[in-house]
Amino acid sequence: MRVLVACEFSGTVRRAFAARGHDAWSCDLLPADDGSNRHIVGDARDHLGDGWDLLMVAHPPCTRLCNSGVRWLTVPPPGKTAEQMQAELEEGAALFSAFWNAPIERVCIENPVMHRHAKALIENYQPPAQSVQPWQFGHGETKRTCFWLRNLPALTPTNVVDGREARVHRMSPGPDRWRERSRFFAGIANAMAAQWGDLDGLTPAQRDLFEVTA
Repeated sequence: MRVLVACEFSGTVRRAFAARGHDAWSCDLLPADDGSNRHIVGDARDHLGDGWDLLMVAHPPCTRLCNSGVRWLTVPPPGKTAEQMQAELEEGAALFSAFWNAPIERVCIENPVMHRHAKALIENYQPPAQSVQPWQFGHGETKRTCFWLRNLPALTPTNVVDGREARVHRMSPGPDRWRERSRFFAGIANAMAAQWGDLDGLTPAQRDLFEVTA
């Protein structure tokens, strides 16, 4: 499959699909951490029509969409105005909408739990298909992540392990905190590549066993 991994500079999801023989590319405003030549520097929205079979949005900017930050819409943080908060909310919702309505058969968007104001701004909004935790895929940590899925089955946990440390949530403040928080978990990426990368090889009867979202 041709796979576009949007909003990813780490290469974690790209490498998981590439390791299974897929034509996988990452795209982000930042250059690739691993220096790969299979990375596009730029706005992923400019490349949605380039003939992809699967779009995986690894970590879109979600600060104004996620439920944990809804309070800032009414009481802006220092240095921000209510108008700026609303503009950032609309910008984030427009980005999510572009990905969710992309002309690509299979889509997965990763995001935290979303508040109602964001949902109202997203075109053809549907609830997330599932939420997962890193500890279901070999990482002894907690970080609830929701997946919005189109024409993809829900992920099946691959390696449930002990450990419930909220490492990402407890990271110390600093200039690189956002960068580390946005890194995808390799165990989840490998599960995606294994479970979604072989869908074209399934028989129609096998595909019917999956519950997919339209």
